[in-house]
Amino acid sequence: MRRSPLLLALAMVLFTGTPAFPADSWVVYDGFPGPGKGKHIVLVSGDEEYRSEEALPQLGKILAKHHGFKCTVLFAIDPSDGTINPNINNNIPGLEQLKTADLMIIATRFRNLPDDQMKHIAGYIDSGRPIIGMRTATHAFNLKKESGFVKYTHNYGDKSFTGGFGKQILGETWVNHHGVHGSQSTRGLFVKGMEKHPILRGIKDGEIWGPTDVYTVKLPLAEEFKPLVVGQVLEGMKPEDKPYLEKNKNDPMMPVVWLREGGASEKRRVVTTTMGSSTDLENEALRRMLVNASYWCVGLESKIPDKAVVDLVGSYKPTPFKFNGHQKGIKPADHEMK
Repeated sequence: MRRSPLLLALAMVLFTGTPAFPADSWVVYDGFPGPGKGKHIVLVSGDEEYRSEEALPQLGKILAKHHGFKCTVLFAIDPSDGTINPNINNNIPGLEQLKTADLMIIATRFRNLPDDQMKHIAGYIDSGRPIIGMRTATHAFNLKKESGFVKYTHNYGDKSFTGGFGKQILGETWVNHHGVHGSQSTRGLFVKGMEKHPILRGIKDGEIWGPTDVYTVKLPLAEEFKPLVVGQVLEGMKPEDKPYLEKNKNDPMMPVVWLREGGASEKRRVVTTTMGSSTDLENEALRRMLVNASYWCVGLESKIPDKAVVDLVGSYKPTPFKFNGHQKGIKPADHEMK
């Protein structure tokens, strides 16, 4: 008889003192032949609004099938029934998979993870390995003050780590919506002088578009932070809509894709985009940027194709972003590659 994830977890606590979840709490896509063969990417989902639990499995399938990367996708899991529930903000099983990761792609929002899970993310960060942050990763954590990893909280105030993971690692924490949420979409325009960067290979200026709005972003002045794409606020929710001309929303434009490389103490490669909802991933150019960024982060920029294949894998019908809008009853196994 199949035991529930909750019973298995409780049994582990009773006998070892350590919470645990079965391996079917996440999904693994073994890499097909391709330049990424031998590299392991761990994609960490968990946000209540933008459907990272749909976007990251699709991105993982693209990276595995078309480019050869092994991809492990983690989810916010309801321990009572093993279903994916992004409203459970204190449980992402499988974070120990980061021990073997060559790249972490994270798209969490205000997570309050227990120390025994958070330690794996902190260990990965401390290792200096590369990171891609998507959408709400700028405010990935909202940890209680008693947490051993409270410094990663989005609004951490101590000057030793002001702004937590978002500000100190990615370059910005949560500030505000710059475009109007739900009614002004985003067109991505290349930053002058960055048009030939490998992450933008095979993409034309203005092709990147998404229905999510532009976030307010003010990057540190350090030269290791380099904007690649700025977000043009549009009047409406269609890619052909005109730029919004009022209230100086496009003067200046906010970065929506930037990288971090080098610096006195920071050698890792980091790419952050404030785009990346499940509906944003319907845009081919955005998918291509994320695939190119994955190559670049793991040092395979010389292998980035002139126009990377980013065809959707299987059926992909993303749920519109909103709170409490996730599909109920879905388990990680439902995201297996067919």
